[in-house]
Amino acid sequence: MKNDPLIVERVYDVPAEKIWKALTDNNEIKKWYFQLKDFKPKTGFKFDFLGGPEEGPQFLHLCEITQIIDGKKLAYTWRYDGYPGNSEVSWELFEKADKTRVVITHTGLESLAENGKDFTKESFKGGWTYFLNDALKNYLES
Repeated sequence: MKNDPLIVERVYDVPAEKIWKALTDNNEIKKWYFQLKDFKPKTGFKFDFLGGPEEGPQFLHLCEITQIIDGKKLAYTWRYDGYPGNSEVSWELFEKADKTRVVITHTGLESLAENGKDFTKESFKGGWTYFLNDALKNYLES
């Protein structure tokens, strides 16, 4: 059971195209996600950013895009500078009528768990739930 992926999902009343832009256009990414120096939606592109709990330490995240299916799926490695472990995050979009279901799957979390309380599955679940239910939702509604 330990190696179960973390899966968080939500349905939005917007076309997939709008969500895809939010995930892959750095000008849009900055409005709701992390502040990236640069982002190009292509396999092998590397990006990094600082992030962490508001009142806690900030961690340098090191990511590399592993898969792009235009308009449907974005996956990238997710690891931390100076910490052991490597995981992968994928965002998948499923459009039906004028609604889009977004599914985030984060695998490999067990390889990060030994790094402390900010790296537990519950901590990641809280983070991804926030991004889907608050940050992305508010961005899409603005």
